[in-house]
Amino acid sequence: MLIRPRRNRKSAAIREMVEETTLTTKDFIFPLFLLEGTNKKVEVDSMPGIYRFTLDLMLKEIEECLNMGIKAFDVFPVVDEKYKDKMATKSADPNFFYIKALKEIKSKFPEACIMTDVAMDPYSSDGHDGIVDENGNILNDETLDVLADMALAQAETGIDIIGPSDMMDGRVEYIRDALDENGFENTSIMSYCAKYASAFYGPFRDALDSAPKSGDKKTYQMNPANKHEAMIEAELDAQEGADFLMVKPALAYLDVIHLLKENNELPIAAYNVSGEYSLIKAAAEKGWLDGDATMMESLLSIKRAGADVILSYFAKEAAQILRS
Repeated sequence: MLIRPRRNRKSAAIREMVEETTLTTKDFIFPLFLLEGTNKKVEVDSMPGIYRFTLDLMLKEIEECLNMGIKAFDVFPVVDEKYKDKMATKSADPNFFYIKALKEIKSKFPEACIMTDVAMDPYSSDGHDGIVDENGNILNDETLDVLADMALAQAETGIDIIGPSDMMDGRVEYIRDALDENGFENTSIMSYCAKYASAFYGPFRDALDSAPKSGDKKTYQMNPANKHEAMIEAELDAQEGADFLMVKPALAYLDVIHLLKENNELPIAAYNVSGEYSLIKAAAEKGWLDGDATMMESLLSIKRAGADVILSYFAKEAAQILRS
């Protein structure tokens, strides 16, 4: 045989030399869950190894991660039920613990990239990403003002990236205009442009206690059966001023990640979501899988599909392996 592909696999040195995809800590954004109060660290039952932190302990967690090479963090608020209402009013309150915490995080770690989430569900008594009318409909255009106010409150803390995860039509342009008109031209938008109505979000909703009180999110999140619809969403969000385009979830939608990467000039992000994390963790605890090897293979597959940025709860564990 003249052609023997195995020759390029015969040693670790040669395999590494011809390796097409390389995973590094620079690829990661680490999602973190913020609690109100002090000195609390509470594990998420459905996400072994993932915790909700109060600000004092989150600052220590961020410092530890920065020392490991993780430079970007997506901070989500755990909002007590007493703060929730139909209009998510606490989301734009400068005195709310989440907004105050963002300012302190960015002040303490100016070198870190801090991302925030824009959607009503953590603050909404209805648990939906938009305003719910008396008939249970999610109101698109009326929600945009709430999202813009939320984005402005977050931008004023000095954070780097706004992440609209609500899937309302036109929200990227609405938020971009609001940011620009108020002097935040340099605040980036990472649009959840292809966010699917997925069963893989369960543990995340457990972590934030943000599940819908009634109905589901299928009228605004995308149908898992559709791939080319993601192209429509991506094109619109790019035209409206997005700086990154995100696919969520990641592992079940590698084809969508690849499609967007092949057809867009903007960086592509992928959210390796809570259910994908918990599946691997549960199987590893049972001894059915090698947890570390499966974790690294799954992260590599997301990057190989075309993701420039990976939001993952595995970020810290993966960083430890990459450093060693």
